[in-house]
Amino acid sequence: MTLPESMRAVRITEHGGPEVLERAEVPVPVPAAGDVLVEVAAVALNNTDLWTREGAYGRPGDPAARSGWRGPLDFPRIQGADVAGRVAAVGPGVDAGLVGRRVVIDPALYDGPGPDANPVGLMGSERDGGYAEYVTAPAHQVHDMTDSPLTDEQLATLPTAYGTALGMIERGRLGKGETVLVSGASGGVGVALVQLARARGAQVVALSSGTKIDAVREAGAHHVLDRAGDVAEQVRAAAPEGIDVGLDVVAGDLLGDGLPLLREGGRWVVAGALAGYEVAFDVRRLYLHNAQVIGSAMHTPRHFALLMELARRGDFRPLVAAAFPLDQAAEAQQELARRRHVGKIVLR
Repeated sequence: MTLPESMRAVRITEHGGPEVLERAEVPVPVPAAGDVLVEVAAVALNNTDLWTREGAYGRPGDPAARSGWRGPLDFPRIQGADVAGRVAAVGPGVDAGLVGRRVVIDPALYDGPGPDANPVGLMGSERDGGYAEYVTAPAHQVHDMTDSPLTDEQLATLPTAYGTALGMIERGRLGKGETVLVSGASGGVGVALVQLARARGAQVVALSSGTKIDAVREAGAHHVLDRAGDVAEQVRAAAPEGIDVGLDVVAGDLLGDGLPLLREGGRWVVAGALAGYEVAFDVRRLYLHNAQVIGSAMHTPRHFALLMELARRGDFRPLVAAAFPLDQAAEAQQELARRRHVGKIVLR
């Protein structure tokens, strides 16, 4: 296969609004030893794209500092963590039999080897991502999905949203038959939580807005509550014996309001702060009931491998809300920020 020397890409050269996303013609990256070159078929958008572009992550001791996912960015940076495509070339030391295989890339940069390593960086923030025609990745983080029944666009929705969701479910030790409360259930991670928790055999109680309730129910939730109402009252009606696990991407006041809804030994897992990162709660509800508040940032290699196995079997069907061409990345990010959709937005 003869590769082009240059490719189309969308990158940022500074933090800011959608206007800082620029179209560029850049060299096709060359895979280093141990890497593969993937021709991108589809790349999904995430809130991480918006917050990395804005520099909204802050830093330890300086929450208002402009920062990428884990620190200052090296500009220019090609965005996009979630890539599905086909292996176009391999670097030295990599099996050439991978060429032509349909793959999904694990976008995390880990703090070490092993199945339980923690993510400390992200493709599209700490290294170039998939808002481009080609991207490189370590071969051991490229998962062969040739036989999956999911489309390229559906596969592209998996890495960050479904990886984050499965990481929350695993860290929260959600078991079959338990009752789970999912916040932000119409977003990318929220829909993933609903589908994966349902596939695990949990009873799913989901929080969403009135206009999206039917879509969240169709995604697999047993009960869908209107977040505009009295959440605690609605949860007690839907789950009178309490919640075993809270899976929360909203935080803010919900965390303090939600802890009393947990059963004895319940777990509240937080992986986002859509409603605010400064929270307050009655600590007595924590220690008197042997409850746990657990932070969860994305997934481990073990979690991601499990997710890929579920996707190979077609145990769930991701919802693709809309698809845009690559050169409309700014418009796609604006649509994501409006939060009018259910499921995931992708770039072709």
